[in-house]
Amino acid sequence: MRVSTDSAPAPAPTLRRDLGLLGLTATGICSMMGAAINVIPFMLQKSVPGIGPWVVPAYALAALPAVLAALAYAMLASAMPRSGGSYIYASRAIGPYVGFVASFSQWFGLSIAIGVVSYVITPFLRDIAEAVGWTGIATTLEQRPVRLAMALLFLWTFVLINLRGIDLYERTLIPLMVAMFVLGGIVIVAGFSHTQSDFAAGLLAKEGRAVPVAPDAPWRWSVILAACPVLFSSFIGFDSIAQAGGEAKDPHRLLPRATFLAVGVVGTFYLLFAAAVYHAVPWAFIADEAQRRDITAPGLFGYFLSPGWTVAIVTGAACALTNDLPAMLLAVSRLMFAWAEDGIMPRRIAAIHARWRTPHIALLLSGGMATLGILGSHFAGSFFLGVDILVTAMLVNFLCMCWSVLALPARNPAIARAVRVLPQRGAQVAVAGAGLVLLAVLLTMHTWRDLTQPVAAWYYRSTPMWLAVMAIGSALYLRERRQTRASGLDLDARFLALPPQ
Repeated sequence: MRVSTDSAPAPAPTLRRDLGLLGLTATGICSMMGAAINVIPFMLQKSVPGIGPWVVPAYALAALPAVLAALAYAMLASAMPRSGGSYIYASRAIGPYVGFVASFSQWFGLSIAIGVVSYVITPFLRDIAEAVGWTGIATTLEQRPVRLAMALLFLWTFVLINLRGIDLYERTLIPLMVAMFVLGGIVIVAGFSHTQSDFAAGLLAKEGRAVPVAPDAPWRWSVILAACPVLFSSFIGFDSIAQAGGEAKDPHRLLPRATFLAVGVVGTFYLLFAAAVYHAVPWAFIADEAQRRDITAPGLFGYFLSPGWTVAIVTGAACALTNDLPAMLLAVSRLMFAWAEDGIMPRRIAAIHARWRTPHIALLLSGGMATLGILGSHFAGSFFLGVDILVTAMLVNFLCMCWSVLALPARNPAIARAVRVLPQRGAQVAVAGAGLVLLAVLLTMHTWRDLTQPVAAWYYRSTPMWLAVMAIGSALYLRERRQTRASGLDLDARFLALPPQ
């Protein structure tokens, strides 16, 4: 008897649904907290001259559109829990091109932000070395080639961790998050426990100089509104939860819950942290020092805390920056994965590693784009270019999410009926409409500030850089769409249905 040697082909590997509420919330929190909390509220004095003592109120104003955007994400995530969240939401609610533009903007902005975060970790290590008296190491870390090499090492270490699977990702991310909160809490306690007189005495004792006299800085709406888009970037990151929709357990329930938890926890911590620093450190000193070098909140506390406490809070700051990397890498790689799955990018980008069950090609490509973010920060001499590009990209993305909430019932009524967060249509329209207005105001102010501030060359402006990248992305989209149509696929039907689980 002849025995057949034929065998059925092995099924293609799929993403693993292993992320629970803690892992999803940690993804959002760790994507949001980092340079945003330890650097931006203080380097803002350089980026937006005249903000003076009004950083904390501006933070509170910036939180409002962030909350509205989070509600839009939660509504859409409850009905469309898939990898590549924002792309899936906009492509099914508005159309494939808008979905791609919104998510390509997000992918580019976050990829650049990953590079920026990698680049600004080294100053925190410099501060640790200074605090313990390792002046030689601190001087070495100030050297530009060393800073570039360190940034690349940090980035590609976390690319490897993400490649190795969700289990290693969670085992890395959650301890970093806990350390960040514990050590960051020291800053809050110390900031409210000390006065500006304590800081002035420490500055005089250590450097023999006095705190600069505070110039007049009245409340001006033009300045406050110019600061809000930059501070709004502090709340960017909860969208990473949506990108992990294809790897979440019980995603209809857990994705919105994790989004609300992340925004609430981070928003509260941000406001307490910034208020504590400005309670202890005179804003005039922060504004003056920001013109000279990159400053960090823990570095400022070194003037009145003991070296041991300073090392602890700088280590916490380094944890806060470091845990940005795995969470944001997960987000950007899943966007690329979703594009390729839908046929608007080469299909091979959607490949899943047979052993680790991760989209390895998408991760490597995202790491390559983040490397460009490192190089851009390095050669521009300032990480704020990368921050400004991120803000432009994410404001466009969040606008599209609010638009998606408004457009979904007309284009995809069956999916619209599956929304579980704010299922009443009146509430959806109110939230999305208010979000559209406030986000449009922030985008207008951010673009105006970018196009009017003096720069050495046009490519130091984030708006034309973002437009150039969007043009490249649009060209790639049109090419792939033509090829997909030529293959005979019914694209209209595809974009009216969700990808398979």
